[in-house]
Amino acid sequence: MTNDDRPVLVVTNLDDPTADFVIAELHDRGVPVVRFDSGDFPATLSCSAAIGGTDSWRGSVQTPSRRAELGGVRSVYYRRPSGFAFPHLDRQDERFAVAQARYGLGGILTSLPGCLYVNHPNRIGDAEYKPAGLAAAAAVSFTVPPTLITNVPHDARAFIKEHGTVIFKPISVPLYLVDGKARTVPVTEVTVDEIDDSVTGTMHLFQQCVHKVADVRVTVIGDQIFAVRIDSGLLDWRTDYSTHTYTPLAAPPTVERSMRAYLKHFGLVFGAFDFALTDSGEWIFIECNPSGQWAWMEPPTGLPMTAALADLLEGGIRGQ
Repeated sequence: MTNDDRPVLVVTNLDDPTADFVIAELHDRGVPVVRFDSGDFPATLSCSAAIGGTDSWRGSVQTPSRRAELGGVRSVYYRRPSGFAFPHLDRQDERFAVAQARYGLGGILTSLPGCLYVNHPNRIGDAEYKPAGLAAAAAVSFTVPPTLITNVPHDARAFIKEHGTVIFKPISVPLYLVDGKARTVPVTEVTVDEIDDSVTGTMHLFQQCVHKVADVRVTVIGDQIFAVRIDSGLLDWRTDYSTHTYTPLAAPPTVERSMRAYLKHFGLVFGAFDFALTDSGEWIFIECNPSGQWAWMEPPTGLPMTAALADLLEGGIRGQ
């Protein structure tokens, strides 16, 4: 198999417009693509792999219309697959089957030889822990807002009293449905009076509110950096995209160095960074999403992010 014949694996759910853009670009270049949702296993996805006598897995993963040889994958674009589910089984058997699928099929997909992962699933898992991200951000010299993660109401009240305007935001955002439709859990301001004993029920993240003039989303794709200023006038710009104006800009050299160090820390080749921009021009680190969205910003800015990601996947150079 020549390098031109090696496919790109795209692992994501069916409803993923960002992946659709990249796949279309790869198709236009004549790069073979095998797309599947690992959550479709075993209904419409099968896998068989063997090892022994060689140092890598032999076998294939197959969908109803595509087949990829495990030893011949050029790169893996790991986006947002759905979880494994076996609803036809009772609860105990389903737990067992999910574990076998996760560590069997999932383990094979994380150990393919000689291909680039954008990003590697294990590295995504590490980077998705918000406390780990904040600690890494501080270690690479980003400015990080004072932050408290707690389930102790007294500590939450003391933090708010100390820092004045404080926001609450989710530490992680699983699928949250309202009337059957997915919804964003917004960032909201919180006061001392709103803290009650319900805080004891789970961990909460409180953070000093940054007095910002705009937000910045920086998408790092391999060696390329695409920074976009987002003017919305909103505390949480994700709550109303109709308010946005987008302006491409250059990241300061110090911010660029810190982003590179952050990605290296987690072993990532892609990252979607969010910053709050102050009136003094300071970039305040908010978070980095290892599977973040970016495609919606390409049409209004003209930034060639789809092409950059396709370049990365087409090259298929071994990742970190």
